Amino acid sequence: MNTDWSAVTAELELLLKLRSIPFAMKLFADRADMEAIPRIRRPQAVHTLDQVVGQASRLGWTVGITAEDLVGAQCRAVVGLGAAKTDEWKSGRHMTGVWFSTEADATAHQAAMHCVPDGQYDALAVGPLASGKLGEPDIALFYATPGAMIYFINGLQWSGYKRFDWSVVGESACADSWGRALTTRTPSLSIPCFAERRYGGVLDDEMLMATPPQYLLQALEGMRALSKNGFRYPFPQYGVQQDVRAGMAVSYPK
Repeated sequence: MNTDWSAVTAELELLLKLRSIPFAMKLFADRADMEAIPRIRRPQAVHTLDQVVGQASRLGWTVGITAEDLVGAQCRAVVGLGAAKTDEWKSGRHMTGVWFSTEADATAHQAAMHCVPDGQYDALAVGPLASGKLGEPDIALFYATPGAMIYFINGLQWSGYKRFDWSVVGESACADSWGRALTTRTPSLSIPCFAERRYGGVLDDEMLMATPPQYLLQALEGMRALSKNGFRYPFPQYGVQQDVRAGMAVSYPK
């Protein structure tokens, strides 16, 4: 399937009034395949993966990384780079007294994270979805306000309804978004954590959706149908003191 990701991105940006660039991730078993992407950038400094994501979503860069480009095991573990899931990492000692009261709490947090298994991939590329440089990516991602996110979810649920249940691990919320989407291959919504906001430039009112790209097409079809029914984002305010019957009658004539 050769999808026109530029057209998909343009419609997504229009319907959800996005303020940052929809982007994509693709894992590579061989780093040479990642390095063969035209004009791909390679980091000149050590980063968190949140920073690399920010370079794609805020600056429009296509960036390729290996384990050596990331600051530590926490970032590497989520995307399965560098055999990061050692016993030391699983213990969570590095987070004890920082994010969690006891080592037992930290260990439980590490076990709760969605992570790509080690040993399968050697490199990762992150870049704007519209550029098409990643071909058919593993997952597509975008930041949006809570209102835009529920509209996107409404679009997903228009046809073939499915209830979504998402989790919150707290810090290391990348495990809730790209970690979960890469491992379960299902749409994954997250509340970005401290690290994403401090190092990745995520704004205070933004959430993150990560999903296999085919779900974007499903959601767009659903949002088009909702738009015909008068449901569009941003949602117009009706008024907290008005008689609600006039407004409700537009959507529910009976």
